Amino acid sequence: MSGWAGGAFGERGRCLLAPNPGIMTLDGTNTWVLQEPGASGLVVVDPGPAEDGHLERLTSELGDVALVLLTHHHFDHAEVAAELAHRKGCAVRALEPSLCVDADPLVDGEEIEVDGLTVRVLTTPGHTADSVSLVLPGDGAMLTGDMVLGRGTTVVAHPDGQLAPYFDSIARMRALAASGEVRTLWPAHGPVLDNALGVLDYYLAHRRERLAQVERALVELGVPLSPDLAEDETLPRRVVEVVYADVDESLWGAAELSVRAQLLYLASR
Repeated sequence: MSGWAGGAFGERGRCLLAPNPGIMTLDGTNTWVLQEPGASGLVVVDPGPAEDGHLERLTSELGDVALVLLTHHHFDHAEVAAELAHRKGCAVRALEPSLCVDADPLVDGEEIEVDGLTVRVLTTPGHTADSVSLVLPGDGAMLTGDMVLGRGTTVVAHPDGQLAPYFDSIARMRALAASGEVRTLWPAHGPVLDNALGVLDYYLAHRRERLAQVERALVELGVPLSPDLAEDETLPRRVVEVVYADVDESLWGAAELSVRAQLLYLASR
């Protein structure tokens, strides 16, 4: 672990780290608290899991919570959202309607204003179908959820995660970085990343290289590219054993789901 512990970033961001470290969550889930300087209203993004008093911490430390936002449905982000909103008397908004409480689902491109704070919604499917990123124009920052992590790269896990929309979403995120509107990335796991454009370029390059590795593995395994590629139930594991041979086997389960998404992408090209 890097020793990441959260803290204050920019003029509007504060990260309260949830106590749920692990292989998939890195140091834990980053619960982001957003607040316009001088204002009292708070926006809480990804209040996280019901583990080791995190909900109680949020309840006691945070005052005027005006809105809870979710980057996607995974429990380590969304589990306590409804309860926190109940305790604070506010709404929950997400792209997935079933996660919303007393509010409408998020809409791509909409600007949310809370006590002087502006947050813009960018739908970024790929890690999950309901993934969103949140642009904080005042700080030149983007909250990336699990689309970009503070260390390593994210999992695009079949069937909810899909590679074609993932590529499109990373390209949209990259365009904001290339224009200079977004300079820093505030992920939902791991440390803040200052070089937004460089990180997003790396993500695209890494994913393309993984695809190339999968294609080479198929050649090694004697499996031709075809529309039926994704139908072979034993193939993902065999590809993992080739492509991820140097990766800790505890991660092979997640890698297999990622390979399934890659095979589906290759089969549909």
